[in-house]
Amino acid sequence: MKLTPPLLPTPDDYDYDCSFFYSLFQDMRDPVVSKRRRRDDKEEEKSTDGDDSVPNSEFKLKKKNLKEIVASLLLLDEQETAEKLDSVSASEEEKSILEANHKRNRQMMMDSNSKSHHYYKNMDESEVGHVKKARGAAVAAAVAAMSGEEKGSSGSGSGTGTGTGATTTQRRLWVKDRSKAWWDQCSHPDFPESEFKRAFRMGKATFDMICEELNSVVAKEDTMLRAAIPVRQRVAVCIWRLATGEPLRLVSKRFGLGISTCHKLVLEVCSAIKTVLMPKFLQWPDEESVERTKKDFESSSGIPNVVGSMYTTHIPIIAPKVSVAAYFNKRHTERNQKTSYSITVQGVVNPKGVFTDVCIGWPGSMPDDQVLEKSALYQRANGGLLNGVWIVGSSGYPLMDWVLVPYTQQQLTWTQHAFNEKIREIQWVAKDAFARLKGRWSCLQKRTEVKLQDLPVVLGACCVLHNICEMMNEEMDPELNFELVDDEMVPENSVRSLRSVQLRDNIAHNLLHHGLAGTAFL
Repeated sequence: MKLTPPLLPTPDDYDYDCSFFYSLFQDMRDPVVSKRRRRDDKEEEKSTDGDDSVPNSEFKLKKKNLKEIVASLLLLDEQETAEKLDSVSASEEEKSILEANHKRNRQMMMDSNSKSHHYYKNMDESEVGHVKKARGAAVAAAVAAMSGEEKGSSGSGSGTGTGTGATTTQRRLWVKDRSKAWWDQCSHPDFPESEFKRAFRMGKATFDMICEELNSVVAKEDTMLRAAIPVRQRVAVCIWRLATGEPLRLVSKRFGLGISTCHKLVLEVCSAIKTVLMPKFLQWPDEESVERTKKDFESSSGIPNVVGSMYTTHIPIIAPKVSVAAYFNKRHTERNQKTSYSITVQGVVNPKGVFTDVCIGWPGSMPDDQVLEKSALYQRANGGLLNGVWIVGSSGYPLMDWVLVPYTQQQLTWTQHAFNEKIREIQWVAKDAFARLKGRWSCLQKRTEVKLQDLPVVLGACCVLHNICEMMNEEMDPELNFELVDDEMVPENSVRSLRSVQLRDNIAHNLLHHGLAGTAFL
């Protein structure tokens, strides 16, 4: 494709004489024209050789000067082009040098990492070998000490004392000497009952009963190298940790044990409580207990066939590594102006505030009605085990055939107001039970060091211990009272049964016309 050069201006376009520049640009654009013009210039010079006029000489001088200027411009253009080529070649050379340096440095780093890996691997292997040798030597020394003790016992009493001293000295290699003064003081028979109760949220008799129940599961045997931690101390570590919520390093100082040992004891004892004590102290009531529960709730509220009061609370947790959005608690975050994550605890209590059913561990972003649908209680109700009875819940639950909730519409009649007042009296039983649960076991008030997968076991143990304290009539110190704050959200589908709507209206009507309804709303 032939490109057409742009049109140049003619000498007539200017007020001054620029015919020379015009002819010069024409020569540069068209070689044929340039050759013809040079021939004409030579003929003109021959014809004017004899003319010595001043204008002709001035013209030649100007022409010579302009040619020098044009030659200079062309030279500058060539120099600029050469400099560009030099810079391009220099940049390419510099780029190749940088790439070579990068490859060399990367190879050096890889070689260095490989050498470090082999070095530390050899160190680990040698350290493991030294540890095995040290353990073998310690075991051999312990066996030798035991054999010396047996020989000494067959000889004289002094030999027995020497063998025992050797065994005790050997144990110092395996157990760090820590102070147990605080626990020794608490476990002493003369330790005041009030101080013991302040530390462990229960009296000595209740504590001893728990230790006796867990003895078969928690107890460990002494080994040749160390003495086992007693059952009472194991249980005390767990209960004190749950009661105070103190970090493990403080638990370690209190009981003279290692931090990792205390963490392990807390999980072991909580698991034992769930396995051994939960079937005895936290279970759905039998028929006789159900009838007694109905009478107690009806005598206090006037609402018949109520077998439990239900409430759902949130336990703060550290932000999990997976499914963070599921555990994000939007309502607590907005209220506290601080990012909050939580898991839920749904519980049903009897008139005495004792838990009869719990559902633990669902993410904090779930509303109360969704937590209810995920619970075993919901499955039990769908199986027909709750026909003809009511469980009273807050406005965060839907109205169903077995769940009785207050009226939530804007304009309420006197009958509905009176019914809501009585419903709140039953609701208060569950809410107060959860307030005592969190007040008694302070670990539930703040984020703990327990992993998310272990937290349901710990929370279940707290509920069981709460029931034991309530059944044993353990009064809670007023200083431990906790103000429970949980937001209630009305579910989108607040009515799940039309039959329950009619039954609730009948209950409200009977309360008002039999003089059993509340009058505080007036």
